[in-house]
Amino acid sequence: MVQKYQSPVRVYKHPFELIMAAYEKRFPTCPLIPMFVASDTVNEFKSEDGAVHVIERRCKLDIDAPRLLKKIAGVDYVYFVQKNSLNRRDRTLHIEAYNETFSNRVIINEHCCYTVHPDNEDWTCFEQSASLDIKSFFGFESTVEKIAMKQYTSNIKKGKEIIEYYLKQLEEEGVTFVPRWTPDACKLEKSTSLTGRPVSPAINIPDTATKEGLNNKEILNTSSSPSEPTAGTPDDKLDADYIKRYLGDLTPMQESCLIRLRQWLQETHKGKIPKDEHILRFLRARDFNIDKAREILCQSLTWRKQHQVDYILDTWNPPQVLQDFYAGGWHHHDKDGRPLYVLRLGQMDTKGLVRALGEEALLRYVLSINEEGLRRCEENTKVFGRPISSWTCLVDLEGLNMRHLWRPGVKALLRIIEVVEANYPETLGRLLILRAPRVFPVLWTLVSPFIDDNTRKKFLIYAGNDYQGPGGLLDYIDKEIIPDFLGGECMCEVPEGGLVPKSLYRTAEELENEDLKLWTETIYQSASVFKGAPHEILIQIVDASSVITWDFDVCKGDIVFNIYHSKRAPQPPKKESLGAHSITSPGGNNVQLIDKVWQLGRDYSMVESPLTCREGESVQGSHVTRWPGFYILQWKFHSMPACATTSLPRVDDVLASLQVSSHKCKVMYYTEVIGSEDFRGSMTSLESSHSGFSQLSAATTSSSQSHSSSMISRWRFC
Repeated sequence: MVQKYQSPVRVYKHPFELIMAAYEKRFPTCPLIPMFVASDTVNEFKSEDGAVHVIERRCKLDIDAPRLLKKIAGVDYVYFVQKNSLNRRDRTLHIEAYNETFSNRVIINEHCCYTVHPDNEDWTCFEQSASLDIKSFFGFESTVEKIAMKQYTSNIKKGKEIIEYYLKQLEEEGVTFVPRWTPDACKLEKSTSLTGRPVSPAINIPDTATKEGLNNKEILNTSSSPSEPTAGTPDDKLDADYIKRYLGDLTPMQESCLIRLRQWLQETHKGKIPKDEHILRFLRARDFNIDKAREILCQSLTWRKQHQVDYILDTWNPPQVLQDFYAGGWHHHDKDGRPLYVLRLGQMDTKGLVRALGEEALLRYVLSINEEGLRRCEENTKVFGRPISSWTCLVDLEGLNMRHLWRPGVKALLRIIEVVEANYPETLGRLLILRAPRVFPVLWTLVSPFIDDNTRKKFLIYAGNDYQGPGGLLDYIDKEIIPDFLGGECMCEVPEGGLVPKSLYRTAEELENEDLKLWTETIYQSASVFKGAPHEILIQIVDASSVITWDFDVCKGDIVFNIYHSKRAPQPPKKESLGAHSITSPGGNNVQLIDKVWQLGRDYSMVESPLTCREGESVQGSHVTRWPGFYILQWKFHSMPACATTSLPRVDDVLASLQVSSHKCKVMYYTEVIGSEDFRGSMTSLESSHSGFSQLSAATTSSSQSHSSSMISRWRFC
């Protein structure tokens, strides 16, 4: 497996030229990196005007590895080749390095880049990326991988420290400013250098440049090639200082995981991505396994969009019964600055609330509490000047009895836990359970299997009045804000709960209808797409120049999206048929409208080019109709094409097809027809399309792709 690393943008508040002077002092060896034994110049090129300096070095490293492993490998030192391409005109330095030793067994590639800060030309940015691929190593592949990653992360931590060390050394030598390159400075630069060493007269062109057939002019442009990574703005790349201030102290590999997942989201979502702290929560929940974190994050984003969770605080008002009898509320913060939520579970009539409101209303209320918690974490991060990404929950169990173990109530609690665990990972910083009665172990036995192991480690349980002693409440909450019902002096405005009047109870039928209404308050529909059985919807257009808009997510598999027009209406599908026309499945409906006897070009025509959509994509678009009649939107199963030159499929196609467990895809879609007079011509301002993009996302611009009569813009947001 290939290990990859991507650093955040590290900012030096010094000019580029001064940073370059400090960087050159690292050679031929650096005392701050003990493993860096020596380096020799292999090739060197310098342009006539002195703007470009390309130097290739062979570096000797003493890897800290077990002596037995070195003896088996038959080497004491490892050699790397490093090529530095400095462009003083553009003020950039690109560094490429690869291993020479064991290159047939281990492939290591590294790329570093120094550039001028986009917002301050007197500052310098640094980025670093690397990859490690161990193909074979005498049966010690895992050991070598661990050693390599350990050595690499250790050196990464020292990177900024080394530059700062040499900057201080330059200052002691009286060098605090280095002038920028100008054509007139060429002669002066040739005669001497900052390090006091004569510039090598060698003009050997590096082998890589010679092989590629580059002339001198092309070499001048290599460092500014569009394919080279460049320093970005704070809006699209993460700054190391920003990470420390708002996200906390992360190891280099944790930073890399965050940046790589964030880059994937940027590439697939076209700039519309969740906030960094939200991405980090899902990474932490899966121990920074990018693939696992990406999977649950995509599922959660789809869930949020489908159920409009992002707007719950603005659009949903809790019923009065909840406001009167739900014994929970926010109460200041703990000693770590985390928002504090107090829940008097023992005083709450869970049976009465379920009978009066139903399971869905309780779930929605808990979701609103979690959304409020996310908002309070952001506020506290600003107030306390340090990253706060979770809250503390204080649960008082005084009054808990067998009534709370009512089976439908426990069922509702388990479902709430399941939903919260899946969509709000790593938001609970600490759970303080106070005054646990004898019946609590029974409840804990029922509930604990549904709670993540990492979450369970955050539970602190106190029986009786133990919370008042050493290691109790005062260790986590300031004395001034301990609620009065726990013996503190702070008046707590959390409702006291109590029994819900039976007059407010509702029948099972009423609750079932209400529950259905609550969780079907979504503008999106789900559909299943099978191989040979596309899903199709019919839209009738009366006025030409109307605008058909769509917004859909490909939740599973790959599909092809088509739009057709017909002058006559297709026959409606027969609901009793499970074959050719209509299929109902747990994952959504499947409806086919185009009759098998219809011919393309005679009975119906294609009005847009087919659009292939991959799993995980979210697509928005519109089509301006030219004629009245019937338009059919079709989602069709996408089959992997075979290679054009052979009957055998490509390896990539086979691997991609193996990722789909069956010939089934799933889409979640919304469509709307808008009059031409209401159409603004841009999906970024098409408010009536009811785009359900997550409020967890920072405000970013969207990209769109325009076709003659339609616009399609993609965000892969599953």
